[in-house]
Amino acid sequence: REKTMARFPVTCIVAFIVSTASATAQTLVERGSYLVNAVMACDGCHTPRGKSGFIMEKRFSGGSQVWDTPAYTVRGTNITPDRETGIGAWSDDEIRRSLTEGIHRHGRPIAPQMPFAFYKILTPRDLDALVAYMRTITPVRNEVQPPVYKAAMHTDLVPGAVKPFTEETLRDPLKRGFYLATIAHCMECHGRRPDGAQDYKNTWGKGGYVFTGPWGSAVTSNITSHPKSGIGAWTDAEVRRALTHGVSRDGRAFKQPMARQDYFSRMTEEDLSAMVAWLRSLPPLE
Repeated sequence: REKTMARFPVTCIVAFIVSTASATAQTLVERGSYLVNAVMACDGCHTPRGKSGFIMEKRFSGGSQVWDTPAYTVRGTNITPDRETGIGAWSDDEIRRSLTEGIHRHGRPIAPQMPFAFYKILTPRDLDALVAYMRTITPVRNEVQPPVYKAAMHTDLVPGAVKPFTEETLRDPLKRGFYLATIAHCMECHGRRPDGAQDYKNTWGKGGYVFTGPWGSAVTSNITSHPKSGIGAWTDAEVRRALTHGVSRDGRAFKQPMARQDYFSRMTEEDLSAMVAWLRSLPPLE
């Protein structure tokens, strides 16, 4: 036992104990707030937008973002605790099921614009934390137009993320990085072919799809470890800066929907390092 312990520096053991104690002391609401405000970026779909950005006094009340596809036309829903127009009347189990199974409280499917396939990986504690935090959001009365479903909807499952992770699994930096990138639904964009179809087998991180919006057009970048087509030649510092400052290695500012630095800049150093490590592990694709 003494020989085994000698392999680990005392500073590493202390850091591990402090990190574990901190995680234990964090309340469910605090953890939920961290996930929503540093990783998952739920504002993107659920917070109304004005000319100068998100209308934060109406945060999470939905309505302004519209997605019109051959299969459905939906708007970002109201996820505030308003009992009539939001989710205030939903039970905790109904909220959990909507997040991980894409099922509305009334039993109808939710359009895959809601990235529930990426949330199946959520640990039980993190799922509880999200519910706890959502209960604390200021209720906003805002009746959103109901979804229109025009055809059968198909949702691709995310490889390696079809069931909940455990807290123990998150101790592995690579798995932790994958976990964070998954609930941040990075491959929702970077695992999409140029024709817009999800392809997690052949386009895992390759990118190439062109997003269009009020900001103009933006091509989804290759985030694999390829040294030329991807980010294989980037330094760790450059990758971290891209995540936390929203700029490429040449200083070019990212356009929406990748401009998520307001969220990722709030991530802990441990989580940022894990995400960078996971990005380094992506097989190179050209």
